[in-house]
Amino acid sequence: MRIGFMVNDVKTEEAAYTTTRLAMEATNTGHECWHIGAGDFVYDADGNIDAHARSAPQKNYKSVESFLAALQGPKARVEHITVDDLDVLMLRSDPSTETGTRAWAQTAGIDFGRVASRRGVVVVNDPSGLAKAMNKMYFQLFPEEVRPRTLISHNRDEIKRFIKAEGGQAVLKPLQESGGQGVFLVLPEHASNLNQMIDAVIRDGYAIAQEYLPAAAEGDTRLFLLNGRPYRYKGKYAAFRRVRTGDDMRSNIHAGGTKAPAEIGDAALKLAEIVRPKLVQDGMFFVGLDIVGDKLMEINVFSPGGLGSARQFEKVNFARGVITALERKADYMKYYRRSFANDEMATL
Repeated sequence: MRIGFMVNDVKTEEAAYTTTRLAMEATNTGHECWHIGAGDFVYDADGNIDAHARSAPQKNYKSVESFLAALQGPKARVEHITVDDLDVLMLRSDPSTETGTRAWAQTAGIDFGRVASRRGVVVVNDPSGLAKAMNKMYFQLFPEEVRPRTLISHNRDEIKRFIKAEGGQAVLKPLQESGGQGVFLVLPEHASNLNQMIDAVIRDGYAIAQEYLPAAAEGDTRLFLLNGRPYRYKGKYAAFRRVRTGDDMRSNIHAGGTKAPAEIGDAALKLAEIVRPKLVQDGMFFVGLDIVGDKLMEINVFSPGGLGSARQFEKVNFARGVITALERKADYMKYYRRSFANDEMATL
Protein backbone atom coordinates (compact mmCIF):
# COMPACT_ATOMS: atom_id res chain seq x y z
CA MET A 1 0.00 0.00 0.00
CA ARG A 2 1.20 3.50 -0.83
CA ILE A 3 -0.03 5.95 1.78
CA GLY A 4 0.39 9.68 2.21
CA PHE A 5 0.00 11.60 5.46
CA MET A 6 -0.87 15.24 4.90
CA VAL A 7 0.19 17.47 7.84
CA ASN A 8 0.49 21.19 8.51
CA ASP A 9 4.28 21.16 8.04
CA VAL A 10 6.60 18.14 8.09
CA LYS A 11 9.26 20.19 9.91
CA THR A 12 6.98 20.90 12.88
CA GLU A 13 5.72 17.36 13.46
CA GLU A 14 6.53 15.85 16.86
CA ALA A 15 7.30 12.32 18.00
CA ALA A 16 4.28 12.20 20.34
CA TYR A 17 1.81 13.02 17.56
CA THR A 18 -0.69 10.36 16.55
CA THR A 19 0.26 10.95 12.90
CA THR A 20 3.87 9.99 13.68
CA ARG A 21 2.71 6.78 15.36
CA LEU A 22 0.48 5.86 12.43
CA ALA A 23 3.21 6.55 9.87
CA MET A 24 5.80 4.53 11.79
CA GLU A 25 3.40 1.61 12.13
CA ALA A 26 2.63 1.71 8.41
CA THR A 27 6.35 1.83 7.60
CA ASN A 28 7.15 -1.06 9.95
CA THR A 29 4.46 -3.20 8.35
CA GLY A 30 6.00 -2.78 4.91
CA HIS A 31 4.00 0.04 3.38
CA GLU A 32 5.42 2.94 1.37
CA CYS A 33 4.71 6.08 3.39
CA TRP A 34 5.04 9.74 2.47
CA HIS A 35 4.61 12.92 4.51
CA ILE A 36 3.16 15.92 2.68
CA GLY A 37 2.91 19.44 4.13
CA ALA A 38 0.09 21.87 3.42
CA GLY A 39 2.32 23.79 1.02
CA ASP A 40 3.73 20.77 -0.78
CA PHE A 41 0.90 19.96 -3.21
CA VAL A 42 1.14 20.66 -6.94
CA TYR A 43 -1.70 20.64 -9.46
CA ASP A 44 0.45 19.80 -12.46
CA ALA A 45 0.04 21.15 -15.96
CA ASP A 46 -0.87 17.63 -17.10
CA GLY A 47 -3.80 17.56 -14.65
CA ASN A 48 -2.17 15.31 -12.04
CA ILE A 49 -2.03 16.03 -8.33
CA ASP A 50 1.64 15.81 -7.31
CA ALA A 51 3.53 16.70 -4.15
CA HIS A 52 6.99 17.36 -2.78
CA ALA A 53 7.09 14.61 -0.15
CA ARG A 54 9.39 13.04 2.43
CA SER A 55 9.75 9.41 3.49
CA ALA A 56 11.80 7.79 6.26
CA PRO A 57 14.71 5.88 4.64
CA GLN A 58 14.62 2.64 6.65
CA LYS A 59 12.03 -0.13 6.69
CA ASN A 60 11.80 -0.58 10.45
CA TYR A 61 12.01 1.68 13.50
CA LYS A 62 11.93 0.89 17.20
CA SER A 63 10.73 4.27 18.46
CA VAL A 64 8.72 7.23 17.25
CA GLU A 65 11.69 9.45 18.14
CA SER A 66 14.06 7.61 15.79
CA PHE A 67 11.41 7.46 13.08
CA LEU A 68 10.75 11.20 13.19
CA ALA A 69 14.46 12.04 13.32
CA ALA A 70 14.97 10.00 10.16
CA LEU A 71 11.95 11.55 8.46
CA GLN A 72 13.06 15.11 9.18
CA GLY A 73 16.79 14.44 8.79
CA PRO A 74 19.15 14.82 5.82
CA LYS A 75 18.97 11.12 4.86
CA ALA A 76 15.20 11.12 4.31
CA ARG A 77 13.91 10.33 0.85
CA VAL A 78 12.72 13.58 -0.71
CA GLU A 79 10.85 13.10 -3.97
CA HIS A 80 8.32 14.66 -6.28
CA ILE A 81 5.53 12.07 -6.11
CA THR A 82 2.22 11.69 -7.91
CA VAL A 83 -0.48 11.84 -5.25
CA ASP A 84 -2.94 10.27 -7.69
CA ASP A 85 -0.85 7.07 -7.53
CA LEU A 86 -1.31 6.71 -3.77
CA ASP A 87 -3.74 4.12 -2.45
CA VAL A 88 -4.66 6.22 0.60
CA LEU A 89 -4.23 9.88 1.50
CA MET A 90 -4.84 10.58 5.19
CA LEU A 91 -5.57 14.24 5.94
CA ARG A 92 -3.99 14.98 9.33
CA SER A 93 -3.59 18.77 9.38
CA ASP A 94 -5.23 21.06 11.93
CA PRO A 95 -6.77 24.11 10.19
CA SER A 96 -7.33 25.95 13.48
CA THR A 97 -3.56 26.42 13.91
CA GLU A 98 -3.21 28.06 10.50
CA THR A 99 -3.85 31.76 10.96
CA GLY A 100 -2.32 35.01 9.78
CA THR A 101 0.04 34.55 6.85
CA ARG A 102 -0.75 30.82 6.62
CA ALA A 103 -4.54 31.12 6.42
CA TRP A 104 -4.23 29.70 2.89
CA ALA A 105 -3.15 26.37 4.45
CA GLN A 106 -6.45 25.81 6.23
CA THR A 107 -8.17 24.24 3.23
CA ALA A 108 -5.17 22.87 1.29
CA GLY A 109 -5.81 19.25 2.24
CA ILE A 110 -9.52 19.57 1.51
CA ASP A 111 -8.98 21.20 -1.90
CA PHE A 112 -6.31 18.83 -3.19
CA GLY A 113 -7.86 15.85 -1.43
CA ARG A 114 -11.13 16.33 -3.29
CA VAL A 115 -9.35 16.13 -6.63
CA ALA A 116 -7.28 13.12 -5.58
CA SER A 117 -10.40 11.26 -4.45
CA ARG A 118 -11.87 11.64 -7.93
CA ARG A 119 -8.74 9.98 -9.36
CA GLY A 120 -9.20 6.82 -7.29
CA VAL A 121 -7.29 7.69 -4.11
CA VAL A 122 -9.11 6.84 -0.86
CA VAL A 123 -8.98 10.11 1.09
CA VAL A 124 -9.74 10.02 4.83
CA ASN A 125 -11.38 11.74 6.48
CA ASP A 126 -13.52 12.57 3.44
CA PRO A 127 -12.52 16.09 2.30
CA SER A 128 -16.07 17.19 1.54
CA GLY A 129 -17.08 16.09 5.03
CA LEU A 130 -14.16 18.01 6.50
CA ALA A 131 -15.23 21.12 4.58
CA LYS A 132 -18.48 21.05 6.57
CA ALA A 133 -16.52 20.90 9.82
CA MET A 134 -14.17 23.86 9.36
CA ASN A 135 -15.25 25.32 12.69
CA LYS A 136 -17.19 24.29 15.80
CA MET A 137 -20.53 25.10 14.12
CA TYR A 138 -20.35 21.54 12.77
CA PHE A 139 -21.02 20.29 16.29
CA GLN A 140 -24.43 22.01 16.27
CA LEU A 141 -25.56 19.80 13.38
CA PHE A 142 -25.70 16.78 15.68
CA PRO A 143 -28.79 15.90 17.77
CA GLU A 144 -29.58 18.12 20.75
CA GLU A 145 -29.50 15.08 23.04
CA VAL A 146 -25.70 14.88 22.82
CA ARG A 147 -24.88 18.59 23.22
CA PRO A 148 -24.83 21.11 26.08
CA ARG A 149 -27.13 24.11 25.60
CA THR A 150 -25.26 26.48 23.31
CA LEU A 151 -25.39 29.98 21.87
CA ILE A 152 -23.12 31.12 19.02
CA SER A 153 -23.02 34.87 18.55
CA HIS A 154 -20.82 37.90 17.95
CA ASN A 155 -23.19 40.15 19.88
CA ARG A 156 -22.18 40.97 23.45
CA ASP A 157 -25.77 41.53 24.65
CA GLU A 158 -26.97 38.19 23.24
CA ILE A 159 -24.12 36.40 25.00
CA LYS A 160 -24.84 38.17 28.30
CA ARG A 161 -28.54 37.24 28.10
CA PHE A 162 -27.64 33.58 27.55
CA ILE A 163 -25.23 33.56 30.50
CA LYS A 164 -27.85 35.23 32.71
CA ALA A 165 -30.39 32.56 31.72
CA GLU A 166 -27.82 29.95 32.75
CA GLY A 167 -27.68 31.43 36.25
CA GLY A 168 -24.54 33.41 35.55
CA GLN A 169 -22.44 30.29 34.95
CA ALA A 170 -21.29 29.21 31.49
CA VAL A 171 -18.30 28.31 29.35
CA LEU A 172 -17.17 30.95 26.87
CA LYS A 173 -14.83 30.11 23.99
CA PRO A 174 -14.02 31.13 20.40
CA LEU A 175 -15.74 29.39 17.50
CA GLN A 176 -12.49 28.82 15.62
CA GLU A 177 -9.79 27.94 18.15
CA SER A 178 -8.77 24.54 19.56
CA GLY A 179 -6.69 23.02 22.32
CA GLY A 180 -8.27 25.02 25.13
CA GLN A 181 -7.11 28.41 23.81
CA GLY A 182 -9.22 31.39 24.82
CA VAL A 183 -11.60 29.38 27.04
CA PHE A 184 -13.25 31.08 30.04
CA LEU A 185 -15.38 29.63 32.82
CA VAL A 186 -17.83 32.38 33.70
CA LEU A 187 -19.15 32.36 37.26
CA PRO A 188 -21.71 34.68 38.94
CA GLU A 189 -18.91 36.45 40.81
CA HIS A 190 -17.32 37.37 37.48
CA ALA A 191 -20.15 39.73 36.52
CA SER A 192 -17.95 42.83 36.78
CA ASN A 193 -15.43 41.33 34.31
CA LEU A 194 -17.93 39.73 31.94
CA ASN A 195 -17.67 42.42 29.26
CA GLN A 196 -13.89 42.03 29.12
CA MET A 197 -14.17 38.23 28.85
CA ILE A 198 -16.65 38.49 26.01
CA ASP A 199 -14.59 41.12 24.19
CA ALA A 200 -11.48 38.95 24.46
CA VAL A 201 -13.32 36.10 22.72
CA ILE A 202 -15.27 38.02 20.04
CA ARG A 203 -12.23 40.12 19.09
CA ASP A 204 -11.26 37.53 16.48
CA GLY A 205 -14.69 36.20 15.51
CA TYR A 206 -17.80 34.48 16.81
CA ALA A 207 -18.06 33.18 20.37
CA ILE A 208 -19.60 30.01 21.77
CA ALA A 209 -21.43 30.38 25.07
CA GLN A 210 -22.19 26.95 26.47
CA GLU A 211 -23.97 25.40 29.41
CA TYR A 212 -21.49 24.48 32.12
CA LEU A 213 -21.53 20.77 32.95
CA PRO A 214 -20.64 20.10 36.62
CA ALA A 215 -19.15 16.75 35.56
CA ALA A 216 -16.40 18.75 33.82
CA ALA A 217 -14.76 19.13 37.24
CA GLU A 218 -13.80 15.46 36.90
CA GLY A 219 -12.24 16.01 33.44
CA ASP A 220 -13.28 14.54 30.12
CA THR A 221 -12.81 11.32 28.19
CA ARG A 222 -11.39 11.10 24.67
CA LEU A 223 -12.95 8.11 22.88
CA PHE A 224 -11.81 7.32 19.34
CA LEU A 225 -14.21 6.16 16.66
CA LEU A 226 -13.09 4.18 13.62
CA ASN A 227 -15.38 3.78 10.62
CA GLY A 228 -18.16 5.35 12.67
CA ARG A 229 -17.97 3.00 15.65
CA PRO A 230 -16.13 3.05 19.00
CA TYR A 231 -12.63 1.88 18.16
CA ARG A 232 -11.84 -1.35 19.95
CA TYR A 233 -8.68 -3.34 19.28
CA LYS A 234 -7.80 -6.61 20.98
CA GLY A 235 -10.72 -6.12 23.33
CA LYS A 236 -9.64 -2.65 24.48
CA TYR A 237 -11.29 0.68 23.70
CA ALA A 238 -9.03 3.36 22.30
CA ALA A 239 -9.71 5.95 24.98
CA PHE A 240 -8.18 7.85 27.87
CA ARG A 241 -9.28 10.44 30.40
CA ARG A 242 -7.97 13.99 30.79
CA VAL A 243 -8.15 15.54 34.24
CA ARG A 244 -7.78 19.22 34.90
CA THR A 245 -5.31 20.46 37.49
CA GLY A 246 -5.77 23.20 40.07
CA ASP A 247 -8.30 25.89 39.22
CA ASP A 248 -7.77 25.62 35.46
CA MET A 249 -11.01 24.32 33.93
CA ARG A 250 -9.23 23.10 30.80
CA SER A 251 -8.34 19.43 30.78
CA ASN A 252 -6.39 19.53 27.49
CA ILE A 253 -2.97 17.98 28.02
CA HIS A 254 -1.05 20.93 26.56
CA ALA A 255 -3.22 23.27 28.64
CA GLY A 256 -1.99 21.72 31.88
CA GLY A 257 -4.24 18.67 32.24
CA THR A 258 -3.06 15.22 33.27
CA LYS A 259 -3.90 11.81 31.81
CA ALA A 260 -5.67 8.87 33.42
CA PRO A 261 -7.26 5.57 32.31
CA ALA A 262 -10.79 5.76 30.90
CA GLU A 263 -13.75 3.55 31.68
CA ILE A 264 -16.10 3.32 28.70
CA GLY A 265 -19.64 2.65 29.92
CA ASP A 266 -23.14 2.70 28.48
CA ALA A 267 -23.41 6.50 28.48
CA ALA A 268 -20.34 6.94 26.26
CA LEU A 269 -21.40 4.13 23.92
CA LYS A 270 -24.89 5.65 23.61
CA LEU A 271 -23.40 9.01 22.61
CA ALA A 272 -21.23 7.31 20.01
CA GLU A 273 -24.25 5.50 18.59
CA ILE A 274 -26.31 8.70 18.35
CA VAL A 275 -23.63 10.57 16.37
CA ARG A 276 -22.64 7.58 14.23
CA PRO A 277 -25.14 8.07 11.34
CA LYS A 278 -23.99 11.60 10.57
CA LEU A 279 -20.29 10.78 10.94
CA VAL A 280 -20.73 7.90 8.48
CA GLN A 281 -22.77 10.11 6.14
CA ASP A 282 -19.93 12.66 6.17
CA GLY A 283 -17.21 10.03 5.56
CA MET A 284 -15.46 10.50 8.92
CA PHE A 285 -13.06 7.55 9.21
CA PHE A 286 -11.08 8.50 12.34
CA VAL A 287 -12.72 10.72 14.97
CA GLY A 288 -12.16 11.73 18.58
CA LEU A 289 -15.17 12.29 20.86
CA ASP A 290 -14.63 14.44 23.97
CA ILE A 291 -17.16 13.29 26.56
CA VAL A 292 -18.17 14.92 29.84
CA GLY A 293 -20.72 12.96 31.83
CA ASP A 294 -23.52 12.07 29.41
CA LYS A 295 -22.77 14.88 26.93
CA LEU A 296 -20.27 15.55 24.18
CA MET A 297 -18.12 18.65 24.47
CA GLU A 298 -16.52 18.31 21.04
CA ILE A 299 -16.31 16.05 18.01
CA ASN A 300 -12.76 16.15 16.64
CA VAL A 301 -12.53 15.24 12.97
CA PHE A 302 -9.30 17.09 12.07
CA SER A 303 -6.25 15.10 13.18
CA PRO A 304 -7.61 13.88 16.56
CA GLY A 305 -4.66 13.08 18.81
CA GLY A 306 -3.96 10.96 21.84
CA LEU A 307 -3.64 7.46 20.41
CA GLY A 308 -0.34 7.11 22.27
CA SER A 309 -2.06 8.04 25.53
CA ALA A 310 -4.67 5.34 24.96
CA ARG A 311 -1.87 2.85 24.31
CA GLN A 312 -0.09 3.93 27.49
CA PHE A 313 -3.03 2.85 29.65
CA GLU A 314 -4.46 -0.04 27.66
CA LYS A 315 -1.12 -1.59 26.58
CA VAL A 316 -2.43 -2.12 23.05
CA ASN A 317 -0.89 -0.86 19.79
CA PHE A 318 -3.96 0.98 18.48
CA ALA A 319 -2.00 2.33 15.50
CA ARG A 320 -1.85 -1.20 14.10
CA GLY A 321 -5.64 -1.46 13.95
CA VAL A 322 -5.94 1.87 12.13
CA ILE A 323 -3.43 0.76 9.49
CA THR A 324 -5.28 -2.56 9.11
CA ALA A 325 -8.49 -0.63 8.43
CA LEU A 326 -6.70 1.41 5.74
CA GLU A 327 -5.30 -1.79 4.20
CA ARG A 328 -8.84 -3.09 3.93
CA LYS A 329 -9.94 0.04 2.07
CA ALA A 330 -7.04 -0.29 -0.37
CA ASP A 331 -8.09 -3.92 -0.97
CA TYR A 332 -11.69 -2.87 -1.59
CA MET A 333 -10.51 -0.47 -4.27
CA LYS A 334 -8.71 -3.29 -6.11
CA TYR A 335 -12.05 -4.99 -6.60
CA TYR A 336 -14.58 -2.18 -6.74
CA ARG A 337 -12.55 0.73 -8.18
CA ARG A 338 -14.87 3.73 -8.12
CA SER A 339 -18.06 1.79 -7.45
CA PHE A 340 -18.34 3.68 -4.18
CA ALA A 341 -18.09 7.41 -3.54
CA ASN A 342 -15.17 8.45 -1.38
CA ASP A 343 -17.36 9.28 1.62
CA GLU A 344 -18.78 5.74 1.49
CA MET A 345 -15.37 4.12 1.05
CA ALA A 346 -14.01 6.21 3.93
CA THR A 347 -16.18 4.41 6.46
CA LEU A 348 -16.38 0.88 4.96
